[in-house]
Amino acid sequence: MKATTATLSFNEKLSYALGDTASNFFFQFFAIFIVYYYTDVYGLSTGSVTTMLLVVKLWDWVTDPIMGIIADRTQTRWGKFRPYLLWMAIPYGAIGYLMFINPDLGEEGKLMFAYITYTLMMTVYTAINVPYGALMGVMTTSSDERLTLGCFRFIGAFSAAILLGMFVRPLVRILGDGNELLGFQLTMAIFAVLSILLFFQTFRGTRERVAPPLDQDTDIKKDLKVLLRNTAWLVMVVAGVFTLANVAIRGGATVYFFKYYMLDDNTPFIWIWDRTSFFLTTGAIVFVIGVIGGRFLSNIYDKRVLMIFLTLTNAIVMAFMYYIPSDAYWTMLSVNALASLLAGPTPALVWAMYADVADYGEWKFKRRTTALVFSAAQFAQKLGLTIGGVLPTAVLTYVGYEANVAQSELALQGIRFIFTWLPAIFAIIAGFSFFFYPLRDSQLLNIEEELLDRRSAVGKIIPATT
Repeated sequence: MKATTATLSFNEKLSYALGDTASNFFFQFFAIFIVYYYTDVYGLSTGSVTTMLLVVKLWDWVTDPIMGIIADRTQTRWGKFRPYLLWMAIPYGAIGYLMFINPDLGEEGKLMFAYITYTLMMTVYTAINVPYGALMGVMTTSSDERLTLGCFRFIGAFSAAILLGMFVRPLVRILGDGNELLGFQLTMAIFAVLSILLFFQTFRGTRERVAPPLDQDTDIKKDLKVLLRNTAWLVMVVAGVFTLANVAIRGGATVYFFKYYMLDDNTPFIWIWDRTSFFLTTGAIVFVIGVIGGRFLSNIYDKRVLMIFLTLTNAIVMAFMYYIPSDAYWTMLSVNALASLLAGPTPALVWAMYADVADYGEWKFKRRTTALVFSAAQFAQKLGLTIGGVLPTAVLTYVGYEANVAQSELALQGIRFIFTWLPAIFAIIAGFSFFFYPLRDSQLLNIEEELLDRRSAVGKIIPATT
């Protein structure tokens, strides 16, 4: 069978992108609203939320690599990774909704319920998203096509962010009719159903085309050894953690920042949207524009160079927002648009680089561990989400934050810090870590050609038209 790098169809790219829309209905929601929900709506203390997020993260350290190992060894008529989109879609939506049903269990019971449901959610998130991420690495052999696929993916992801920014707070207000607990419950029921349907379409509309070498055994120790010797993978893990952390920290601080510093009381500002919702929506729309623009930039500049420049420049812009006064809403909106534009290209670049890392590992060590490589990306994503919850709550506790009351000057300074300077610091660390990334786009072209020759010789590539 002749090897091919043929362009994937628009329908297949769109189907893949819808999977990240489904993922981000929950991921983006957690990044922006979950800490606020647990502290200001559900009634847990910031300290108990901080502890819970850390405990669940310890569990993720176990489940992420295990899921990568399992997925790499899965053999079905649908492939290695696509079946999990079918098997886990309903549990994903059901448990996501379950988190918000709010049974009357007393103070200790509520905390235990939060522990159980959040742990279950992160487990099923791993079970569906590690294979989903790995699917990108086996849909095509072309590094350039994977970058395009990554752009589609993050248009899908931030389409979810746009919808969440536009509708979560208005739906909570309208459906709850003054009862935030009920409003969150009914709102998440809508997004849970949508997530299930979208994952089904991703399963239906995609194909797997790249398989490991025929002579590759299933020795887990060999997989782990090869992974740890892959310097590109090690850099991406570090960079991925700090990149996602900066996004998650800022997202987790947004509602606090607007509620207490910008004094947004959820009153409609433009039609059904309050100032917070309008801020989130415009930021997500500009982010999508940045994703599209990043595809064109990647035709000119090396992915590594782009990541360094965009990440460090974005850090400067985020830090600047600390100095914008609370009554300068339109200035805040404009500066945030610039930050979103700079951040837009980076997620697609990062995920394309993970796929490149999988190719590099196969080229250098003659072992392909696609899902294990992408489990690191999943780990970075969830660690970033955890940091986005833990650090803000830790800072809030330190500065004397109290829910639903006027904040002290120290507390306000803390809220401003976690929205601006804290994510900027993480972005700076991420930007400098990319200096150590060893792969260049010119080198990847040679790797791609050699791998195509190897696979062509043994017929391990399915034509893209299949």
